[in-house]
Amino acid sequence: MEKVIFGNHSSVIVPRKDRESIRRFYCDVLGGKITKAEDDRDFVRLGDNFYIAFLYGDVSDVNDFLRTARSIWLEIKSDNVAETAKKILDFGVLKLDIPDPHLYFQAPGGQVLRLTGIGEDMSFYEGNGAGPDVAKVKQAVGKKY
Repeated sequence: MEKVIFGNHSSVIVPRKDRESIRRFYCDVLGGKITKAEDDRDFVRLGDNFYIAFLYGDVSDVNDFLRTARSIWLEIKSDNVAETAKKILDFGVLKLDIPDPHLYFQAPGGQVLRLTGIGEDMSFYEGNGAGPDVAKVKQAVGKKY
């Protein structure tokens, strides 16, 4: 079987009205850099080699859907978790109450992110050991699957 891995590029379609908030959060708070800006999209580099394209459109802002566990959860890493978490929370994002020691939050545009440390042992989330308590996570997000 072929080997499949996640790449270093991502894109998301977001409401046009969220553009300035997205730019401030991903650039000012997380330290990203806009590598290209066009009328209907921004290309943002985070770190040395992760790129996310924000495609702006006239999409509905379905906040109830965006805040469910059915939206994709992405991981970001920092070399100073405490300071990064403070900046994220000071920005005013929606903090998610997930039974996990990491910060989970919803960024402008609706993406759910988990903040971890660079070099942190994440084998717990890779199936090594007991792994996350799925029942507690489901209870925390208030959804049945």
